[in-house]
Amino acid sequence: MAVKGVGIDVVAIERFEDTVRKSPTFVTRVFTPAERDVGTASLAARWAAKEALAKALGAPSGLHWHDCEVVREDGGRPTMVMRGSVAARAELLGITSVHVSLSHDAGIASAVVVAEGD
Repeated sequence: MAVKGVGIDVVAIERFEDTVRKSPTFVTRVFTPAERDVGTASLAARWAAKEALAKALGAPSGLHWHDCEVVREDGGRPTMVMRGSVAARAELLGITSVHVSLSHDAGIASAVVVAEGD
């Protein structure tokens, strides 16, 4: 496997909270129902993961936020499910898997995504 793309994003949790408060539809526009069942800091980290994945894919226009979903494996490890517009872009780039790491501490949420393919 070769690295095809890397993305990183950092989110100020307080600023994220302000965005959610000012635009209540933001959460439903960006996150799937399953992703919404977490606290604000974790939600901000999921937003950072979506942004990081977009960067790893070259930040093309036309990606739909619901087409990438941060899910937890049984052991708690985060992973990303790609479908629709996001899966199509990944396929175009030859990406067959993505790895994601999430963190939040001291008012900051962050995520790193590594995209791999043959």
